[in-house]
Amino acid sequence: MKNVLLVFTGGTIGSEASCGTIATSVNAPYRLLQLFERQYPEHSQIDFTTIRPVQILSENITPTFWETLIKTIEAEQPERYDGVIVTHGTDTLAYTAAALSLYFHALNKPMLLVSSDRPLDHPEANGLNNFIAAVEFIRQRRETGVFVPYRNPGEYTQIHLGSRLASSLQLSGDFISVQNKSYCRFENGVFSEPLITLKNKAGTAFDLKPDFSKRIALIRPYPGLNYTLFNLDGIDAVLHDLYHSGTACASMQWGADCSLLPFIERCRKQGIPVYLAPSIHSDSAYESTRELLEQGAEMLWNLSLECAYVKLLLAYGNFSEDGITKFIERDIAGEHVACAKSNSV
Repeated sequence: MKNVLLVFTGGTIGSEASCGTIATSVNAPYRLLQLFERQYPEHSQIDFTTIRPVQILSENITPTFWETLIKTIEAEQPERYDGVIVTHGTDTLAYTAAALSLYFHALNKPMLLVSSDRPLDHPEANGLNNFIAAVEFIRQRRETGVFVPYRNPGEYTQIHLGSRLASSLQLSGDFISVQNKSYCRFENGVFSEPLITLKNKAGTAFDLKPDFSKRIALIRPYPGLNYTLFNLDGIDAVLHDLYHSGTACASMQWGADCSLLPFIERCRKQGIPVYLAPSIHSDSAYESTRELLEQGAEMLWNLSLECAYVKLLLAYGNFSEDGITKFIERDIAGEHVACAKSNSV
């Protein structure tokens, strides 16, 4: 018998479609368990303890949602269970996966986030498949940490490290891990050998409070971005997204308003650090990237954008200056992808 804490939070997996509108439903969580009992012959071997702290479509969440979710899970003493399953929407799945991965980095139990690309009663929905994969992971595997089982259409179910899950691909409901490298695969009831070796957690734990800063700005680059439009009042730090090659506009050719360099200088004068992500650390870098770093921006090497953002929120919500740096630099949940070269996190 496996004892599983099942946390319902809404999302498409917790929704129903009616008259062309998809909305959260109080009945959907029970529908998931009903379908599970029908499709899973050994359902009697799983004892679920269910809680529902929030019922929300995931596009509507804020960091306060993570704080509520974490406090609710902690109140249930997750170490008492064989594993934890959290149902969640797909829109912000990568952000919540990062938040739980980082916060619960010292938890010695598996925690899995389960989503669905369509409401459960849709014949092509993958939610039940993803849920069964989560249950099987708790039954079969001994790894601890946060994972996300997800089956893209026409593919086998992939098990993603929560700290490396990327947001859904544009104009689809498909998910991949950063660099398209998942943790393992679930096929015909069997898990493949892991593609990544998890490090021992000894000595990596940070004493964290579920406090996520509300004063971090995230800026995404695009051609013609005008930095004079940003008001920095009430901002503690800026995270600036980068193009895939680890770059952003550092040229003054089209005027200072469209160059990141003067914006970094403006932030520096106001005592606001500017962080950059994502970018893989290497011996070679583009000229524009070096100019940004020389101007004073700090690169968050080898992190996905989603994980970098959430890690900054946790860092600024929990630590002072020295502690912020230590927390950001430490790989605590397998979030630093460069180590994948040696198949180790």
